[in-house]
Amino acid sequence: MARRKRRRLLVPEAREALDRMKADVMNTMTGDEAVARSAQRQGIRLNQAGDNGELTAREAGKVGGPIGGQMVKKMIALAQMQMMNQQEQNRTER
Repeated sequence: MARRKRRRLLVPEAREALDRMKADVMNTMTGDEAVARSAQRQGIRLNQAGDNGELTAREAGKVGGPIGGQMVKKMIALAQMQMMNQQEQNRTER
């Protein structure tokens, strides 16, 4: 079986902010709680020790999919707001 690379952030310093966003979109205190809540909603049992290598790809997708989808929606909204603010700022500078 081929070994998979663990996904790494392009900006490792962003880990904390991404974990806060994950918790925010799932209305939990921490990112780990968000994952546990998503798994529970899907009826998937996670190992509390953190090693969930026995999960199938389908199960892992069911757990992470809703979280990732909501995070992407939030990031798009934040980018749109930033662009609108830049446009407004450019207008006021003229």
